[in-house]
Amino acid sequence: MSELPPDHNADDQPDPLNAFDEIIAEETTRDPDLAVIEAGSRTLRTQGGPPDADIPTRPADPEVDKALREVETELATRWGETKLEPSVSRIAALMDVLGEPQRSYPSIHITGTNGKTSTARMIEALLGAFELRTGRYTSPHVQSITERISLDGAPISPERFIETYQDIKPYVEMVDASQEYRLSFFEVLTGMAYAAFADAPADVAVVEVGMGGSWDATNVIDGDVAVVTPIDLDHTDRLGTTHAEIATEKAGIIKQGATVIMAQQPVDAAQVLLKKAVEVDATVAREGLEFGVVERQVAVGGQLVTLRGLGGEYPEVYLPLHGAHQAHNAAVALAAVEAFFGVGAQRADALDPDTVRKAFAAVASPGRLEVVRRSPTVVLDAAHNPAGARAAAEAIGEAFQFSRLIGVVGASGDKNVRGLLEAFEPVFAEVVITQNSSHRAMDADELAGIAVEVFGEERVQVEPRLPDALEAAITLAEEEGEFAGGGVLVTGSVITVGEARLLLGRG
Repeated sequence: MSELPPDHNADDQPDPLNAFDEIIAEETTRDPDLAVIEAGSRTLRTQGGPPDADIPTRPADPEVDKALREVETELATRWGETKLEPSVSRIAALMDVLGEPQRSYPSIHITGTNGKTSTARMIEALLGAFELRTGRYTSPHVQSITERISLDGAPISPERFIETYQDIKPYVEMVDASQEYRLSFFEVLTGMAYAAFADAPADVAVVEVGMGGSWDATNVIDGDVAVVTPIDLDHTDRLGTTHAEIATEKAGIIKQGATVIMAQQPVDAAQVLLKKAVEVDATVAREGLEFGVVERQVAVGGQLVTLRGLGGEYPEVYLPLHGAHQAHNAAVALAAVEAFFGVGAQRADALDPDTVRKAFAAVASPGRLEVVRRSPTVVLDAAHNPAGARAAAEAIGEAFQFSRLIGVVGASGDKNVRGLLEAFEPVFAEVVITQNSSHRAMDADELAGIAVEVFGEERVQVEPRLPDALEAAITLAEEEGEFAGGGVLVTGSVITVGEARLLLGRG
């Protein structure tokens, strides 16, 4: 794929592709959604990109690594995140026997279709900058399951993850025995997160919904602030086929007397959300009216924005993330934190602008237009639905100005892959179709058939193995010459991005 770093001898190195195959083979007995591909720097040898974001690696201590694997294996025996029984009865029962840990701290609850994780990370950074101890729960993970539960802005250690699981395991088994269905993978992780935040103790929890809202396992909290990022059509088989139907499910996180921070929404979704807010006497702040993005311009490594919050304007805020959608996420995050502190309600003054600038300047969102390699530039983005793909396509054109962009796409079979491919068609010169190791992955040949209909046969290449797909895409990007400005975008699934991130030596 590329040269080795200058200090290495190629003759002394094992074949990285064989190593990756061995690692994948070792994972076949585990749920691919939980598997952490152990490639690291032992896989494709490439030039690195910017400093790593906070993505944990496997534990260095063999005993800790073994114990973490045992926990992952036990969790993998439970229902995966795509198998759902719409009820909060099991998680409520677990909270009851644990002593209601989720009631021991205030929380900010986040739902929506796209932008939830990035918004959660921004909220976490802002709260931390104001010296509050934070607990953050997000999903899915990019590389390591421990990413999902963070304290003070960093994923909890493997040791703490294992300890938390062992602490609640007897109570989980007690609930399993009393319910029609065992607690799911996501429900157990949610219980772990809420228990870990109580033990820390956290001053505030930042919680991302897994799917929907009303019956999501996270919805045993009463968020002081309910955040709704942009709603679009995704998970239509479970949440509904219209914006209004999906909004009805997501509105379930809006609790009595809460403050609702609402990103720009389709009209029918906004109507549903506003109706729910009226029913529960919640206060609403809407992007474009009470808060929003005043100005933005592209800057090196990100963008410079002026945000209007609930308490006034915050000029010259540097955001080290690309795309207009991230600026809008920043506006939502800022309004959520202002609302949490009572700005616009109990107090009229704005937050300290220098503290806000410091917080945003430190934000990272792995797998969201993340540069992981140079010469040619390789960018990762976890877009997995048409709305996310449109945002990524617009942002990459604005931020990178590639003369030739090659796509590497591996998607899940339960997604609107045609819509995703159509969103990328205007910006991809060629596309390399592949698949990740998940059981949910769409077969590469099936995905390629749809890609040919969208791009034309001459623009589509099929490489079922992700390492081969990356190799092919980088070769295509290099065809114009060293200084021509070709680039590669790896996208289609969080799992595809996570595996590519490890193959490219990030983590």
